[in-house]
Amino acid sequence: MDVNLVLRSTRVITPEGARAASIAVSGGTITAVLPYDAEVPAGARLEDVGDDVILPGLVDTHVHVNDPGRTEWEGFWTATRAAAAGGITTLLDMPLNSLPPTTTVDNLRVKQDVARSKAHIDVGFWGGALPDNVKDLRPLHDAGVYGFKCFLSPSGVEEFPELDQEQLATSLAEIAGFGGLMIVHAEDPHHLAAAPQKSSPAYADFLASRPRDAENTAIENLINQARRLDARVHVLHLSSSDALPLIAAAKAEGLKVTVESCPHFLTLTAEEIPDGATEFKCCPPIREASNQDALWQGLADGVIDCIVSDHSPSTADLKTPDFSSAWGGISSLQLGLPAIWTEARRRGHTLEDVARWMSESPARLAGLDTKGAIEAGRDADFAVLDPDATFTVDPAELQHRNRITAYAGKTLHGVVTSTWLRGRRINDHGTLAEPAGRLLERNN
Repeated sequence: MDVNLVLRSTRVITPEGARAASIAVSGGTITAVLPYDAEVPAGARLEDVGDDVILPGLVDTHVHVNDPGRTEWEGFWTATRAAAAGGITTLLDMPLNSLPPTTTVDNLRVKQDVARSKAHIDVGFWGGALPDNVKDLRPLHDAGVYGFKCFLSPSGVEEFPELDQEQLATSLAEIAGFGGLMIVHAEDPHHLAAAPQKSSPAYADFLASRPRDAENTAIENLINQARRLDARVHVLHLSSSDALPLIAAAKAEGLKVTVESCPHFLTLTAEEIPDGATEFKCCPPIREASNQDALWQGLADGVIDCIVSDHSPSTADLKTPDFSSAWGGISSLQLGLPAIWTEARRRGHTLEDVARWMSESPARLAGLDTKGAIEAGRDADFAVLDPDATFTVDPAELQHRNRITAYAGKTLHGVVTSTWLRGRRINDHGTLAEPAGRLLERNN
C-alpha cells in the first residue's frame, strides 16, 4: 500500500519500548515503524513532532455519555470532543444513564443512530445485564456489544436495577455460555445498608457510608461465582486496596478476572476533599492517601490491569453540597492522561507504563485488536504529548458539556499537543476537527 503519512518523533512508545522512530501510515493503518531517519516515501506527507512523545491513542472503556435521554448531562458530541482533546481515540459507552439503557438490541440501535454523526473518535458500546433481560444478552452479544455491565448494589437510576447473587449467577452462566464478558460495579448492598447513612456536607460522613468492606465482599463473591461458572469477569473502578490480595490470588489461580482503577482514585485523596465539595463524589469513593499508595503498588505488580475514566457527568444542580444526595460522578475524559502522568512520574513510572495502563490493556480487555499499540497493522491512532509542559486546569477550557471538575486549579504535567484518528489529525493544540469517528462492534 502507498504510504501517505509519516509521523516522526525522537520518542515513540512502541510495544518494544520507547525509541526515536518514523511511523508510516497508509489508508489510516500503520504499515511500519521505521528508523527515525528513514527516507520519506515519494508522495507521503511528513509530520515531525520533534521531542513530543507519540503514544498509542488512549482507549477508555468506561464512559457514561448519557445520550439519548439525559443529554443535558452529556452527549456524544461533547464527550467525544473532550476525549479527543485528552488524547483518547476510542471509548466504550456504558449502558446506563441514557434513556433508553442499552439492554435490548432495539435500544442499542437507538443509541447507535444518535451517536453516528456526532462521534469525534471511535465509539463502541457495552450492553447491560438486568434482572429481567437474560433473554436479551445473547442477541446483544451477536449485535456487537463488547460485554455486559451489572450492578450489585443500586445504580442510582431506576431503569437500571441491580442483580442479587442468584440473578448474577443466572446472567453469568448465560454470558459464559457464549464466551462473553461481565463487567461489574462491585459493592455489596448489605454492607452499604449497615453503614452509617446521614445527610451531611462532610466528606468523612460520606466515606463512612461506602466502606471498603462493601467492595471487598462483593469482589470476593464475584470471584467465587466466576470460579464456579468458569466465567470471565472484570471489576470496575477499584477503590479499595484491601481487595488486591483477593484479586491477585484469583489471577494466580488462573481465573478469568481483570480489574481497572480510575484517575481520581490514583491522584486524589480523601484528606484533601473539603466539606461540601461534591465535585469529588463518586461511588465507590475516593479513599485515603495510604490506600492510594497501595493501588499504585497494585498497578506496578500487574494486579490492576488498566486505568479508565469512569467519566460520569451531571448538571451542576445535581452536585448539591450534601454528599448523601448529590449525584456521584467525576468527569475526567480530557484530563485523565495528564493527571495520571503527573502522579506516575512522581512515583517513578514511565510513559511506557502509562501507555500500557491506558491504551494497551483497555484495548485487550475489550478485544479491540486494531487499537492499543503502535505497530504495523494497527489503526493509526496517536496521542502526542509534551510530557514536561505544565498547565493549570481551568474548567472554562474543558470540552465536556457540564464543566464541573474535581481537578479545577490543579497544575498538571503533560500537554496533549495533537490527537490522530486513523491517520487524521483530529486535535491540533486544542483545535478540534469535525466528527470523524466510527461506530465499532465487537469482532468487526
